[in-house]
Amino acid sequence: METDCIKEALPVGTRLLHIGPHKTGTTAIQGALFAAKDTMPEHGVDFPAHSRHPMEAALAACARPAMMGDTVPTDKHWTRLLDAVRATGDRTSVISSEFFADAQDDETLARIVEQLGGERVHILITLRPLARIMPSQWQQYVQNGLRMGYGDWLEHMLRKAPYEQPNPSFWRRHRHDRLVERWARVVGPERVTVVVVDDSDRDGLLRTFETLLGLPANLLRPVPDAANRSLTLAETEMLRKLNVEFRGNGLPDELYSKLVRNGAVMHMKNACSPTPQDVKITTPRWAVEAAGAIGAEMAGTIAATGVRVVGDTALLSAVPEPASEAVGKAAGVPRIAPEVAAQALYGALAAAASAPVRHSAPAKARTVHQTSSKELVRVLGHRCLKKLRRR
Repeated sequence: METDCIKEALPVGTRLLHIGPHKTGTTAIQGALFAAKDTMPEHGVDFPAHSRHPMEAALAACARPAMMGDTVPTDKHWTRLLDAVRATGDRTSVISSEFFADAQDDETLARIVEQLGGERVHILITLRPLARIMPSQWQQYVQNGLRMGYGDWLEHMLRKAPYEQPNPSFWRRHRHDRLVERWARVVGPERVTVVVVDDSDRDGLLRTFETLLGLPANLLRPVPDAANRSLTLAETEMLRKLNVEFRGNGLPDELYSKLVRNGAVMHMKNACSPTPQDVKITTPRWAVEAAGAIGAEMAGTIAATGVRVVGDTALLSAVPEPASEAVGKAAGVPRIAPEVAAQALYGALAAAASAPVRHSAPAKARTVHQTSSKELVRVLGHRCLKKLRRR
């Protein structure tokens, strides 16, 4: 069903809060807004965040934990963003973080809205088909330490009530009808806009933001970001199995953040581009159909809330084709290319090398061959952690 289209900008002085959720074009929007932050004020719009994505501020506001091993968000992160928002005065401003979708209760939502400006706040929610979100969200969870394979993960998310393990945040973010209802309950449906993202119109979301904010056409431009690309199935499986070893050896979370996510994975993403031969993460038909049915139900509920919906809600129940019956089998066996593995290893080594070494007193000599692999991993992990803490 085709719904409303945006023809007029929001009132001058609006504080537009884009809450995602995850995997709905948030990184593209944040990159475009940040790139235009020095130009937008000429047109009466401010981007008050000090970085492309004020993730720590959003996590602190929602009382949510950081990603595995990252710095714990504090009230200082949120206060800094609030001070920057208040400094915009009566001008229009825009804030974007998908982590606002993780807020769990009405009291938290009401506090966030009040601190950002009360009645001046307008909520923007971007949505994509659930069937397209699931593989992207799974590999993102793997980048945060998940050890479960995609098939088993789908079983848990779609077939094993209460559908909260191993990632309780998934349905908090992606039961989109309940997400819309929560925010509409706090600010009123007239101050919520839902945009259904059309993947066939690559710049459509940017044009929607321009219209809402009263910006000239084409001011917001796509910003290439290799670090945001999805992992291939082989890359994700390599990382997932590394997660199994990491947890099995009892290594600390801080090490994972430094060496794995921000070392090996980040360097691999930046240095290696997927090829047509790489096996993509494919969703079995039963899961795609289940996601489509949930999407259709969510679309109907959202329409009944009275919020403004922009785009075609039928897309929310879209079932992509083709959908294989088994993860990865239809397209071939996923194999990690030697150069990809090398870049991942180099990224971890470079991250470890960035922490200066403080040599302790000589210990009794013992060769590598006299030490078990499990003990080697544990010793290396704790040594690297000590270096990080000294920094």
